[in-house]
Amino acid sequence: MSTAELFEAIRTGNLPAVKSLVDSDPSLASAKNDSGVSATLMSLYAGRQEIRDLLLSHAPALELHDAAAVGNLARVKEFVGKDPALANAISPDGFPVIALAAVFGHLDIARYLAEHGANVDAPAANGSGYNALTGAVASGHTNTVKWLLENGANPNYRYGPGYSPLLTAAANGHLEIVKLLLAHGADRRATSNDSKSALALATERSHTHVADYLRELSV
Repeated sequence: MSTAELFEAIRTGNLPAVKSLVDSDPSLASAKNDSGVSATLMSLYAGRQEIRDLLLSHAPALELHDAAAVGNLARVKEFVGKDPALANAISPDGFPVIALAAVFGHLDIARYLAEHGANVDAPAANGSGYNALTGAVASGHTNTVKWLLENGANPNYRYGPGYSPLLTAAANGHLEIVKLLLAHGADRRATSNDSKSALALATERSHTHVADYLRELSV
């Protein structure tokens, strides 16, 4: 029951409840849900940085995917140093380890994994289609996007409802990432499954700076 309570507290951002539960049972810091996702990783998915920090202060057991997500390069090296094939590992919920590093902005880990054989374009195995580039783009990690593109990531990768990295960048208002993608060959005329272009997405979400830039390109 405590594990279920912990994950519910993480989901709702109830820091006092998480603290009370973990103080009462420190082993809960290493708890996993029925899908094998750790409490630490779930705190990141939920955008609860304060809960992540609390859990990490209790030194939870970090698996490779957890270490990549929280930015613990030393721990990542422990795993991959023993078995380089783990550079291409997939988390219990289906995300490539390199994608977890990218979505949370840990360029040093993404670089290390790639140097040890990780496929920068590896798609998620859970039906979402997300990969390292889509994660970095959506989260606005410009330096990670730049590095991925310079190291072979496909700027026209398609996933989800017909989205591409450019469509995602425009929808999220990331102008510098839009520029990077276009410089690396992204198709600015690509549209989503519902026929929305990068310009249309930027416009409908009031990202005027992105819309203006894209509109100028069309002149």
